[in-house]
Amino acid sequence: MTDLHRGGVSYPRAFVRRAAGVTPFPSPGRVVTEADLAGLPEPAVRYLHFMDVVGAPRTGSLLAAAHGRFRMRPDGRWMVCRAWQLNTVVPVRRLFHMRLRLAPGIAMSGWDTYGDGDGHLRGTLFGVPVASGTGPHFAASELVTWLNDAVLLAPSMLLDPAVVVREDEDDDGFGVEVTDGGRTVAARVLVDGNGAPRDFWTDDRYADLPGGLVRARWHTPIDHWSVRDGRPLPVGAKAVWQLTGGPFTYAELEFDEAVHDPVM
Repeated sequence: MTDLHRGGVSYPRAFVRRAAGVTPFPSPGRVVTEADLAGLPEPAVRYLHFMDVVGAPRTGSLLAAAHGRFRMRPDGRWMVCRAWQLNTVVPVRRLFHMRLRLAPGIAMSGWDTYGDGDGHLRGTLFGVPVASGTGPHFAASELVTWLNDAVLLAPSMLLDPAVVVREDEDDDGFGVEVTDGGRTVAARVLVDGNGAPRDFWTDDRYADLPGGLVRARWHTPIDHWSVRDGRPLPVGAKAVWQLTGGPFTYAELEFDEAVHDPVM
């Protein structure tokens, strides 16, 4: 199997092979209407309008690719990275693959997966496992990340029955939570006056630190938004842990594409 090329974006064969095993239920294809937004908090309605959800078919799956830089610890050096992912809403699944350039000709490969209520992390170097993790904390972390992906890249996934959108304490945001596999995780989305998301934060994720897993606030601030292929796309996305020693920004990404209901 060769790499899959979509326009100017290349998906590695290892990702394509594993993505072929992720079979979502067919997207209902039903177009989102204003009636689907009835009863939602005003900031959430503003956000869904900004994301051009109304008038578009509901999204059943998401294929995305990104590039940027990544580091392992607050004092660590930045490494060039590329990332590819496939998410589905029925069932709730996430397949995320990343390659880190450690040195010329040397790359570390990482996989984050969620499915059937379980979350897994695995990293390899020269084919040898160098990082791994599973269990309820990893499952919660992966489920939160699925929710983050939906907010930033596939907003109509939030209209699925597995997701609840809640009123927030003020008018600059709204709460979201998703339940899957008997587990519920929650987050808050902050939006500007136009409804553009400017941050997403949660306390339901666990940082994998040298001393072990630590529950910590995690957020993904966005610099600004652009339009790609007629769809809003975040620019300057970051992933940040709020640790006792201060904020730790460990990833900075730019999305090459975000395709709804792709044919692979």
